[in-house]
Amino acid sequence: QVQLEESGGGLVQPGGSLRLSCAASGGIFSIYAMGWYRQGLGQKRELVATIMSDGSANYADSVKGRFTISKDNAKNTVYLQMNNLKPEDTAVYLCNIQRRDGDAVISYWGQGTQVTVSS
Repeated sequence: QVQLEESGGGLVQPGGSLRLSCAASGGIFSIYAMGWYRQGLGQKRELVATIMSDGSANYADSVKGRFTISKDNAKNTVYLQMNNLKPEDTAVYLCNIQRRDGDAVISYWGQGTQVTVSS
């Protein structure tokens, strides 16, 4: 059974940095995309960043220039380096990994890790 384990969240002051990690276990293969989403209190889940199997990345406008997504294929791990954090970045950050199964795309979600940006 595929499991995603996130780590790296916490409390940080505005302007600070955090690095999130998400490791997939359970024999996942044919990964199509890896990404991070976030959901603030009372808000809808939103895309933060994704990275495709070819290494191309996509970012939400609100994090461009501050966040960087990367991956380690050998470890089935995706990272999110977050710099110059702002209070509005406060949210639960969730890891998402998608793999191909024939013509279908199977999506897996982590449990989420809390990021709080506050002075």
